[in-house]
Amino acid sequence: MPFVTTPDGAQIFYKDWGAGRPVVFSHGWPLTSDVWDNQLKLVADHGFRGIAHDRRGGGRSSQTWKGNDLDHYADDLATLIETLDLHDAILVGHSTGGGEVTRYLGRHGTSRVSKAVLLSAIPPLMLRTDANPEGTPLEVLDQIRAGVGGDRSQYYRDLAEPFYGANRPGSTVTQGAKDAFWLMSMTVGVKGAYDCVKAFSESDTTEDLKKIHIPVLVLHGDDDQIVPIQSAGLKSVKLLPDATLKVYPGAPHGLTGPHELEFDDDLLGFITG
Repeated sequence: MPFVTTPDGAQIFYKDWGAGRPVVFSHGWPLTSDVWDNQLKLVADHGFRGIAHDRRGGGRSSQTWKGNDLDHYADDLATLIETLDLHDAILVGHSTGGGEVTRYLGRHGTSRVSKAVLLSAIPPLMLRTDANPEGTPLEVLDQIRAGVGGDRSQYYRDLAEPFYGANRPGSTVTQGAKDAFWLMSMTVGVKGAYDCVKAFSESDTTEDLKKIHIPVLVLHGDDDQIVPIQSAGLKSVKLLPDATLKVYPGAPHGLTGPHELEFDDDLLGFITG
């Protein structure tokens, strides 16, 4: 299997499909690169090179004890991009992956990247503070940590419901989609999954967003129960120098069915435009 090695010795697994201009995908918590398979095939079928990696701590990558934070995630992405010597890349990040992309661009610059997509992404700050009253209360995040540190198998089964909006009337989310969520989540080590809660909720990427002068497409569902649009997408688009916002009415955090197909169309339109 293909891996790159980070400066601190972590082995990062990646998929590399197709040929052409690179489109690099960063996944959300607590998943793996497998969640991007449909989009990897989509871009490869349209003449692009689709690349996605498993974040450190889970999947086929090293389950590191240290370094489960946004800076290391961004540096791991930099290692991948530099090792593969990618240029004119398009970065796509969902949820925590959107934070990873944002921190990468703020920390490593845009010399190798020409566009970015932030889908249901965590920037600028997920945690509720006096300055960010729309954010998620700390006690909710503590409940996530308790779930991961307890019966995480059942916790992930329960989490799939709001993640995909399966708890909403009229939902058409399949059992297969929820099973896939559980399967991917269970490959993530407890330490990495637990530490990542702090990483995705307490990392303030406000200054990173301000540094990103390439075109950024911000996509967010207005029924996102995991990363509410009010504290995320609606704020990010105001901080980014060159951003376009599209709101998906009624869409949850994780996109399936018609919502995923709409995202696919928007993604292709943006990367080919």
